[in-house]
Amino acid sequence: MSDEDRHDWAGVCADDEAALARLFDRHGDRLFRHASRFLSIREDAKDAVVIAFSELWRKRRSVRLVDGSPLPWLLNTVSNAARNLERSARRYRNLLARMPRAEDVPTPVIADESGLLGALQGLPTREREVVVLTILEGYPEKDTAAALGIPVGTVKSRLARAKARLRDDIIPMWES
Repeated sequence: MSDEDRHDWAGVCADDEAALARLFDRHGDRLFRHASRFLSIREDAKDAVVIAFSELWRKRRSVRLVDGSPLPWLLNTVSNAARNLERSARRYRNLLARMPRAEDVPTPVIADESGLLGALQGLPTREREVVVLTILEGYPEKDTAAALGIPVGTVKSRLARAKARLRDDIIPMWES
């Protein structure tokens, strides 16, 4: 083990996060190449390296060094993480393969004899969000404001505009 690794490992054992970062900078590329041998997706290989370093930090008191180096432990942990990620991805792909395809699932047809859905869809998105949350879902105006990240006054004005537009769109439909 190099003097840098020895110094940084002592820092890691003393809860020095910067020492862990230096180990990551020094060995991260090698661990990434190692993970890439197991995984075909680049992001998964990156995840395996991050998992290994997270485990190194979490288990720093019990990690067994080989010739005074954490690198063999990291290589083994990256291998295990990569196998777990690949196994998880395979299960996910198998699940997706068993799911019905979009063309196999009939599109639900909703009868809109009143024209309400069409009128609602005709509203600008901002106004439609407010109508859905306050009127259809029954949330108070303050909760709607919090959910949308806007002031309560804005919710009230958008709701008033939406009601006026809906009134103008729906009443002529019912009169004819």
